[in-house]
Amino acid sequence: MECKVAENKKHCNCSYEPCSRKGICCECVTYHRDQGQLPACFFPDKVERTYDRSVERFLALHRRN
Repeated sequence: MECKVAENKKHCNCSYEPCSRKGICCECVTYHRDQGQLPACFFPDKVERTYDRSVERFLALHRRN
């Protein structure tokens, strides 16, 4: 399967500008998984810009009270 980097970048909300994985989703997911995180695309823009991409932050966003 061919990676559609240009198409992926259209939907990527990662605000970390020097990121070499933008648009290469398989590398992004692998990197963040190894860091115990989730990729930017799992978070709303406002939260993503805090760079807190922890699983705990994700769960807190989706926890129902």
